[in-house]
Amino acid sequence: MAKASRKQRSGWFSHHSLGIVALGLVLLLIVAYRRLDPDTHLGAFCGNAIADWTGTVVVIFGTKFFYETGSAESRSVRGHRRKSWVDLLWRHSLLIMIGITGVAWVVLYLHMSPQSKWGQVVGNIVSEWGQTAGLIFLTKKLIERGSKESH
Repeated sequence: MAKASRKQRSGWFSHHSLGIVALGLVLLLIVAYRRLDPDTHLGAFCGNAIADWTGTVVVIFGTKFFYETGSAESRSVRGHRRKSWVDLLWRHSLLIMIGITGVAWVVLYLHMSPQSKWGQVVGNIVSEWGQTAGLIFLTKKLIERGSKESH
């Protein structure tokens, strides 16, 4: 029996499998990192991977539920809201969400030792959030020839 193509698959899990698996991987990395020594190669790898995969989860779910007008990374915004400030918030909800959660990560990081086991992970997450916000912002005006996201 041949495997079903991506278009033929149905069901709740198949429609949300990318986000579920990425989130599961973050949880697995967190559990592993709690038990590992961050001064080992495997421990350091897991700490960095937590930040990287957390950023991936944010991109997966953020671009699913939020918008950023003019960014190739976001889905298209359709229609408009009655009040101009509500429309502005709606059209830029992805960057706003990244900004608000980024501030929360920075506040947490400022209350941690940057040399501690989890301080290093949170510092990497702060970096990941900055990179994600920058990418969203930059894709509003800049293009990369040959990239399907750049039109």
